[in-house]
Amino acid sequence: MDRKDQTMALRRETHVLVVGGSDSSGGAGIARDIETIASIGARTCLAVTALTVQTHEAVMQIHHSPPSLVADQMRAALKANEVAAIKIGMLAKAEIVAAVAAVLRENPQVPAVLDPVLASTSGRALLEAGAIAVMKRNLMPLCRLVTPNLIELALLVGSEPAVDEDSAVRQGRELLAAGARALLIKGGHASGARSTDILLCSDHEPVRFDAPRLATSMRGTGCMLASAIAAHLAKASPLEDSVRKGKRFVFEKLQQDSR
Repeated sequence: MDRKDQTMALRRETHVLVVGGSDSSGGAGIARDIETIASIGARTCLAVTALTVQTHEAVMQIHHSPPSLVADQMRAALKANEVAAIKIGMLAKAEIVAAVAAVLRENPQVPAVLDPVLASTSGRALLEAGAIAVMKRNLMPLCRLVTPNLIELALLVGSEPAVDEDSAVRQGRELLAAGARALLIKGGHASGARSTDILLCSDHEPVRFDAPRLATSMRGTGCMLASAIAAHLAKASPLEDSVRKGKRFVFEKLQQDSR
């Protein structure tokens, strides 16, 4: 196969465009995204929003990409490849949120999964406080799915973290009313023997995805889940099936890590 044929074959392969920040430790961010998407059988192309200096314990430095560069990376990736889904992670600044939203508006046929990364595991803010309103207004309505954990959900609605499933669903419905199309409320920060994620859509009853809560933790599970869902959407699975397969993927990874 000559170079032209190789290029054409590559373009025809299913790609997920990952929009997010780097993690020098490899524990989260685009390193986790690429690993996850590849294991599900899709290729990855990238738009890097930030370079970070971090270990597994702390984030020491964050260097933001110019918003126009993020948008240009996205447009180049979409032009070069058969992008069948977009996974969005760390966005850092309101201007980057707006730039990403502009590209999504140009490509409404491509489903996007937004993992609203607001802070690192160690507690370092990864999205400016003023950018939350821009994310809710400009970006969330363009995404097929948003995947907040309980802490992110509370920050997005301006409330205290939900203390039970009913209050989490109420907060989720606030985000739906604000324009989000669908939410997967992640239960990893809850307590109890079971870990339950809740899929909320405005036109359906809540769908619960339940698994045993494992006595282990791993950085980057939010990245993994959103990337796995995006990869299954890219392979033409319906949303509910994509969520179910994504949760199973993360559970099995955590099981392996706990052995």
